[in-house]
Amino acid sequence: LPQSSLCLHPTPAFIAPAYLSLYSVLASTIPSTSNNIMSDHIDKKQKTEEATSDSYDTLLASITKRCEAVGQSHILAHLSDDESSITKDDKLSFLQSIHDIPLEKLSDYLNGALEEEEKLKNFDPTNVKEEDAIEPFSGETASTTTCDASQLAALKEAHSIGIKAAANGQVAALLLAGGQGTRLGYDGPKGMYDIGLPSKKTLFEFMAERIKKLGLLSGKGERAIPFYIMTSPLNHKATVEYFAKHDDFGIDVSFFPQGTLPALTPEGKMILETPTSLAVAPDGNGGIYPALVKHGILDDMKSKGIKYIHAFGVDNALVKPADPTFIGYCIQSNADCGNKVLWKSSPDEKVGVVATRGGKPCIVEYSDISKDMSELKDDDGRLVFGAGNICNHYYTLDFMENVIVPNLGNMYHVARKKIPYHDNDKKETVKPTCNNGIKLESFIFDVFPLSKNMAVLDVARVEEFAPVKNPPGTASDSPDTARELFSNVAKEWLKKAGAKLTGDVDSDMCEIGPMTSYNGEGLEGMKGKEIECPFSI
Repeated sequence: LPQSSLCLHPTPAFIAPAYLSLYSVLASTIPSTSNNIMSDHIDKKQKTEEATSDSYDTLLASITKRCEAVGQSHILAHLSDDESSITKDDKLSFLQSIHDIPLEKLSDYLNGALEEEEKLKNFDPTNVKEEDAIEPFSGETASTTTCDASQLAALKEAHSIGIKAAANGQVAALLLAGGQGTRLGYDGPKGMYDIGLPSKKTLFEFMAERIKKLGLLSGKGERAIPFYIMTSPLNHKATVEYFAKHDDFGIDVSFFPQGTLPALTPEGKMILETPTSLAVAPDGNGGIYPALVKHGILDDMKSKGIKYIHAFGVDNALVKPADPTFIGYCIQSNADCGNKVLWKSSPDEKVGVVATRGGKPCIVEYSDISKDMSELKDDDGRLVFGAGNICNHYYTLDFMENVIVPNLGNMYHVARKKIPYHDNDKKETVKPTCNNGIKLESFIFDVFPLSKNMAVLDVARVEEFAPVKNPPGTASDSPDTARELFSNVAKEWLKKAGAKLTGDVDSDMCEIGPMTSYNGEGLEGMKGKEIECPFSI
């Protein structure tokens, strides 16, 4: 994701070359895992299974025909070499990995992305055409931080609407969890990271328990809110096994892997990393949309009666999954799409913001806004272009299924990278020293311009955003800063409940578990009590 946005990747921003071919193999073989999703929901999966059972010759003929039709037959050159040491099993695996690649669409994906790249290259924020004009977001907005009495009442009503929707089985939580903990110094899925609180709970566990607690608050039980988790080919197995080890934390959980796309030359040719593997990479966190279709998740949601979806990233220790206030506010606003935001603390904060471009809602990178625009304030002294994006989104299932899905092909961006490639003369994989290829990626917010009625809810940074991105000891966005923010929220809840804090009141080891309270409720029994810090309740 562009560095200017707080929206978080579901996969590492850089995947070491050694993993690229592994991604290709894994992405073509990993099925979704769900208690309710059957293979007959997934047309593409059926086709892959049928292809797997085909003879090598039949599959080769089919793939060859497709590759020749789109000018990509060079990737099959090594399969016809009878002198080659490549086994037939390796060749078959290679053909199977190609089977689900949208060969017929790659050219359109690339051309659209290159056109956008050229347009951005020549973009001048001080001189834009009317159809590209960036304006303040003019849609429905509300704030939990600056609301008056009437707005507060409206938000309380929104909370009730959200709880009712959960009780009616209409709400689902959708997690982007493809990232590894590499930057944290942790060898495993980022969601399995423990930020060091007394309970030793992981990010996954906090989120699962919040969903369980919200189900109980709705009156419909621990499994009232389905939890869908998008993994990556690298961490899918570990994530599924982790949840299985903990009996899915007692909730309804399903898993599905993010997709990949082949790396391309600037001319649009796919790149071989080895004679029988393509150089591939994750398709960006916007890849969640095709993955939802491919793995039958949208069908599963529909079968369960889901109407409203809350999507969020894994590396926020304070995220409120299926947040009833946010969901209720969006329902209240009749929104097809919603974005929970943090207002920028200063004009030069490097974060993408909600705005409109050509009259359509979008996320605009800070580099696309002029200095005057970034400093513009409203009558209340707040930045006009201040709604910072944190990858916390709402969708109706209808919008997802009938608007987003039919428009998936128009949302890829160019990322020029050093792509390892197979050198025919040297008979080895070469790691280039300069950019030689293109990875296509999309962002989860690319669909915002499709919205006809988008709603934005501004929330308090100290209450809802504790990013875990950097190694321990880092001054910002680290496990240490997240633990401090988490502790401060717990202490604030107790003080609001009427408790008196004693001991080390500055401790960052204070914790109220999600099963005790989702958002500060249920703590009335603490009134008048002395609570010694640090604590774990």
